[in-house]
Amino acid sequence: MSLQSKMILYVAIGALFAFMGGIVYYSTFDIPELEKSEIELYSVEVIEVNNFENYISLKNTFLIKNFGEKTVTVPVISYAFFANGKFIGTSNFSAEDIPLTGRALLISGTEVPFTTKLKINLTEENENEYMKIANGEHVDYSADGLYTIETAWQVIDVEFENLSLIVD
Repeated sequence: MSLQSKMILYVAIGALFAFMGGIVYYSTFDIPELEKSEIELYSVEVIEVNNFENYISLKNTFLIKNFGEKTVTVPVISYAFFANGKFIGTSNFSAEDIPLTGRALLISGTEVPFTTKLKINLTEENENEYMKIANGEHVDYSADGLYTIETAWQVIDVEFENLSLIVD
């Protein structure tokens, strides 16, 4: 192999690495846009109170708002759920198995509801809160957790704490 052929090969490899580095650098421009999202605990509905098997099913709706200029998607929301400050269970929303193009899009300036279900079993630890929920009494719900938000180029996890909703 002549010197000229080796130089062409080295330049081509160097250009390839520079191109790949440029793609990685370009993808970091999306991170500030991803951080412009906000989540809110929008509603909590009692779906079922099963007195025979002693469980309650709740439908929790989170509202995610996109204040950025890029269109994003949310593949995962995972959270711990509390009633009157007492832990009552965990749940999650997942669209990871759906391709990026099939997920709910958060276009700039929009807000999209994401619904999850939570089953609460009656235990000694949560008996007081369980009875208040079952009887339709005043309950202060809150959630702590994280959600994943992504564009075609970047993915970040955003933590949230003390999202609260008071239901009378």
